[in-house]
Amino acid sequence: METSHILNFIRTTFMDADGFIPLHAPFFGGREKEYVTDTIDSTFVSSVGAYVTRFEEMMAEITGARYAIATVNGTTALHLALVITGVKYGDEVITQPLTFVATANAISHAGGIPVFVDVDRDTMGLSPAALQAFLEEHAVVTGNGQCMNKTTGRRIAACIPMHAFGFPVRIKEIAAICAKYHITLIEDAAESLGSYVDGVHTGVFGNVGIFSFNGNKTVTCGGGGAIVTNDEALAKKAKHLSTTAKVAHPYEFVHDDVAYNYRMPNLNAALACAQLEQLKDMLANKRELAALYADFFKGSAVKFVTEMPGTTANYWLNTVLFADRDQQQAFLTESNNSKVMTRPIWRLMNKLPMYAGCQHGDLSNAEWLEERVVNIPSSVRKML
Repeated sequence: METSHILNFIRTTFMDADGFIPLHAPFFGGREKEYVTDTIDSTFVSSVGAYVTRFEEMMAEITGARYAIATVNGTTALHLALVITGVKYGDEVITQPLTFVATANAISHAGGIPVFVDVDRDTMGLSPAALQAFLEEHAVVTGNGQCMNKTTGRRIAACIPMHAFGFPVRIKEIAAICAKYHITLIEDAAESLGSYVDGVHTGVFGNVGIFSFNGNKTVTCGGGGAIVTNDEALAKKAKHLSTTAKVAHPYEFVHDDVAYNYRMPNLNAALACAQLEQLKDMLANKRELAALYADFFKGSAVKFVTEMPGTTANYWLNTVLFADRDQQQAFLTESNNSKVMTRPIWRLMNKLPMYAGCQHGDLSNAEWLEERVVNIPSSVRKML
């Protein structure tokens, strides 16, 4: 299929004949201005305010989690998730090489060492088969219930699968493997708000899950994140550590732990609440767009990525696969030169200088995807 044909379809779909078409623009069609103005009028614009609590309640209801804790962004949510689940300096954390750099960075922030295991081509996320093979070769569970890496001598403390572009990984299989090997499961659901596996929302299959509300996400508040969990003790610890471990008191400043100023400000939470009110409609809008793309690419050599059976993807970023790197790069160059914003998938984490020395297994699927994946414009189109 000619690149010009694809670009013409994108322009027609977004009703823009010659302007710039972003990859994913925010959509503000609800009560955003009203809620933000209300926050300013209240003077409670920082981390104490009614909208922060309301945001947490809405996230718990949407995901089905018992608890949700607001943070300033997805990276801090992931860092805090690692801290509250007991990842210590020198511990290893298994994740996928095909992910946004924040996943690996958060592991490093917590003092952990990333270990990269391959992905599945169809989900673009962590492969349970590759995880099982890696653990069979390198791991042993000790008498005290710890999973140790026989090759490095370090504890394997946690595993972080990431639901790439909102397409759920085989999370049930991964959860079963982690339970077998006594490994804490933390879901990086940063991109998958509104995605489900067998009717259960992503982020709640592990000990902890996290979400992002960055400016390019389906629901945004400029910058924001959330931790979700069904574990009351973990939820209390997350909230305490996210608010500088301040002991409750009417006026004294007493802190009982080394902690973080990670609490979402009320100003951002107001924007997030207005956005979450529109989530159902925005997801329906994005599924309509994905259906248009799927029909357009049907029978083409360019493959449009669709959700796996038993899953519901939010289609945050619509994704296509080219035959090889040459075709991928040619399309990226021509589309961006034509003011239609497209992006490749991330550079593999093990190819970045700070993670080049990390242990990894065979990564042939991740390498295959790296040479073929392109994200195409995925914004919520104007809703009547």
